[in-house]
Amino acid sequence: MTSSLFIIVAAGAVVAGFVQGLSGFAFGLVAMSLWAWFIEPRLAAAMVVLGSFAGQLLAVFSVRRGFNLRLLLPFLIGGLAGVPVGTLLLPYLDIDLFKLLLGLLLVLWCPAMLMSSQLPRVHAGPAADGAVGFLGGILGGIGGYTGAIPTLWCTLRGLEKDTQRAIIQNFNLGILSVTLLVYIATGLITVQMLPVFAVLIPAMLIPAFLGTRLYIGISEATFRRIVLGLLTASGVALLASALSHYLSRG
Repeated sequence: MTSSLFIIVAAGAVVAGFVQGLSGFAFGLVAMSLWAWFIEPRLAAAMVVLGSFAGQLLAVFSVRRGFNLRLLLPFLIGGLAGVPVGTLLLPYLDIDLFKLLLGLLLVLWCPAMLMSSQLPRVHAGPAADGAVGFLGGILGGIGGYTGAIPTLWCTLRGLEKDTQRAIIQNFNLGILSVTLLVYIATGLITVQMLPVFAVLIPAMLIPAFLGTRLYIGISEATFRRIVLGLLTASGVALLASALSHYLSRG
């Protein structure tokens, strides 16, 4: 492992850690916008899962918003069912096609929500929340992207800032815990990755803490703009990475 690899890992971790601390999600989406260009997919997926988990663990102690178990449980049950599906898909998945499809969804849908003066409120029950959690679990198993779809869904439901943060924060922590254990059990995380992890964790913790401090002072409207803006930017980064790899294949 070269020194340039450690610099790239640290740079992605610093930015992604701050964003996750501020928004409660998006570590993987932000970090992969840099890492996907230089780091092979298996190592990048392991770093995203570990970094996301560490950030969520920090947030539990620094941003205590509690949680409504009735709202959280369907997401969590669905997510736990989705993790093994995503993990099984990972070795066979065309990762560039996955990035392309997820990027298109975020780029087309989030700006429309961002520019809308009044978001439509989706009224849904536990079954729909569970289905969204299932998708989040699959994306978590694929590479730690647990928060993107549930965050978009909570925004569509018009949940208050702290309610949304509590759901996403606790959902991500639970699903990422299971994903991390599955990665270890299936050999997706190896001893050879430990030097990279030793750079990753210290690099992201302080920025993540600073992000949680900034979150406390922002308004509902600002939080909505941050979340949708981050999702849009992440979609652009995913599309750029996927298209670049498709062009290089050609």
